[in-house]
Amino acid sequence: MVSTKKVVLHFPREAAERPVVCDLALRFGLTFNILRASISPHHEGLMVLEIIGENTKNEEGLKYLQEKGVEIQPLSQDIKKNDQRCIDCGSCLGVCPTSALYMDKTSYRVIFEESKCIACELCVLACPTRAMEALF
Repeated sequence: MVSTKKVVLHFPREAAERPVVCDLALRFGLTFNILRASISPHHEGLMVLEIIGENTKNEEGLKYLQEKGVEIQPLSQDIKKNDQRCIDCGSCLGVCPTSALYMDKTSYRVIFEESKCIACELCVLACPTRAMEALF
């Protein structure tokens, strides 16, 4: 069964200098979409990646990355909405390119749909109460 998984990859210096993400396509037949990346030679790096493929191949590919020293976290663990801080002002709605944030028309509350998030962090910058948090 084909599935899509969004993950945050934390590269140690050694792994940042090798094309380990390309190996996902070559070795495991996976398709990937780089949603965000900050990787420099001789430094640690971070990449937000969407991986598309058969469930077993996805797991094999992620295991391969871990064996190469890459730390993996689900994207949903890295972007959070703090409901206690949120005042439902809607400042984040207009900047979200994927509509992961939207206003519920019944309750008039801002809803965060994590599965649509690409971790662009525009909502973090737009939020006056810092209710949207980037944890990576």
